[in-house]
Amino acid sequence: MVTVAVDCMGGDHGPRVTLAACRQFLDQHPRAQLLLVGLPEALSSFSHPRARIVPASEVVEMDDPVEVALRRKKDSSMRVAVEQVRDGHAQAAVSAGNTGALMAISRYVLKTMDGIDRPAIAGAMPNVKGGGTTMLDLGANVDSTPEHLLQFALMGSALVSVLSGIDKPSVGLLNIGEEAIKGGENIKKTSELLRFAANSGDLNFYGNVEGNDIFKGTTDIVVCDGFVGNVALKASEGLAAMVSHFLKSSFSRNIFTKIAGIIAYPALTGFKHLVDHRRHNGAALLGLRGLVFKSHGSADELAFLTALSRAYDAADHDLLARVQSQLTHAAPLLAASAAAQASS
Repeated sequence: MVTVAVDCMGGDHGPRVTLAACRQFLDQHPRAQLLLVGLPEALSSFSHPRARIVPASEVVEMDDPVEVALRRKKDSSMRVAVEQVRDGHAQAAVSAGNTGALMAISRYVLKTMDGIDRPAIAGAMPNVKGGGTTMLDLGANVDSTPEHLLQFALMGSALVSVLSGIDKPSVGLLNIGEEAIKGGENIKKTSELLRFAANSGDLNFYGNVEGNDIFKGTTDIVVCDGFVGNVALKASEGLAAMVSHFLKSSFSRNIFTKIAGIIAYPALTGFKHLVDHRRHNGAALLGLRGLVFKSHGSADELAFLTALSRAYDAADHDLLARVQSQLTHAAPLLAASAAAQASS
C-alpha cells in the first residue's frame, strides 16, 4: 500500500474539492491509503476504509506570509501533512495551498538531499504531442546559478524517468536562441555544465531550446530560472483561460459569431483539451528528503485528482531513490562545479 497525506484545507476551495477528489482517487487506486489532514469538523463527513483523518487545528491561508505559515501556524494542515512524510506515516504529501509557504515548510521539516543547494518546483506544461513537457524551476528560485540549474536537470531527469517511463529523457536549456553563442554568461556556463554532464553519462542534453519548444515538446524537460519558468507557466494558463472564455462567449453574441462559433467549436474544443492544465496538475517539490506535490490553488476536482495520482505514482515508483541515484552518479561533476564556483 502507498499512503499519501493530503492537506484537505489548502487551496481556494478546501474540503469541497479535496474530499471529492480523494474519494475518486481511492476508487481508482485500490493499493492507496489516504491520511486526510485538516480541521476535524470539516472532514467528519468523509468515511472510507482506506482513509483516516489526522487532525490539525490551523489553516495556512492563500495570502499568509511565509513567516506566519512557518513560525506561527505550527499545527496547520499543511505542516501536519508534510510531517506525516517526515515521520514515515506517508510516502508523499499533497497540498493546494500557498506555494511559498509549502516550499518553506517542506524545506524546514524535511530538509534538502545531499548534493542539492535549493529545491525546485517541477511541473508539466501541455505540448502539441498530447503530453506534457516537464519544466523546472517554476518559481522556487529566481536567481539560480549554473550549478543550481545542473541540479535541476538531474532531478528533472529522475522525475520524468519515473513518471513517464522514459529511460533517458532529453533535457533542453531555455534560452533566447538555439545557438551556443546566445544568452548571458549564466546561461552559457550552464550549457557547458550540462554538456559535461552529457559527456559523463549523467544527462541526455539536447542543447538550447526556445520558448516555443516548450509547447512543441521538443525535449522531455526544459530547465530554466524560476522567474522565467513562472512567467511561462502563467502565460500558458492564460492561453487556456482565453480559449475557455471564447468557447463560452461565442454562442452569446449575434448570429454571425454564433455561426462562427459552431463552425470552430470542434477544433477549439480539441485545443482546449490539449492545453487543459487540469490534466497536468501536480508539481513536484524536488530536492527534499521526502515527496511533496503542489496542486494549483484553484484546482477543481479533476485537477486535484491528477495531483494525487502524480504523487501516488512518484511514491509507488520510488522517485526519491531515483533522484538520489542520479545525484550520486553525478557527484564528481557536482563537486567539481561547486569547487569552481567557490574559487571564482
